Amino acid sequence: MDKKELVKLLSRAPLFSRLSAKGIEEVLAIARQKKFTAGSTIVAQGSAGVGFYLVLTGSAQVSRHGKEIAELGAGTFFGEMCILDGGPRSADVIAVEDTTCLMLTQWDIRRVISRNPDVGMAMLEELSRRLRNTEHSLS
Repeated sequence: MDKKELVKLLSRAPLFSRLSAKGIEEVLAIARQKKFTAGSTIVAQGSAGVGFYLVLTGSAQVSRHGKEIAELGAGTFFGEMCILDGGPRSADVIAVEDTTCLMLTQWDIRRVISRNPDVGMAMLEELSRRLRNTEHSLS
């Protein structure tokens, strides 16, 4: 995916939509694209993790103890919990189809958040939404 396409996609992703063009350029300068073939494990539940992922293309299934809990598509993200608390991965994420993600390390995403607090707020809003959905599904 070329830089122009990446800038456009990131500016539409809720997590980065509040960033200026310069802010998006900064993110792209430190992020890496990673490609996963359909059926491959992107992250494994219980493993150590230092990466944060934003789905660029394709889709991925999130499951915990073999039970599907979410499907992720372009513009969605995962891996935020372990970059915030340093704990192990809370779920498996498997590519449903060929999938490309933008990956940032723990220290990179923390740097992005320190320079762009709106990214941190968007991440917290999404975490809150996910927690409410989980509580609702357990009721």
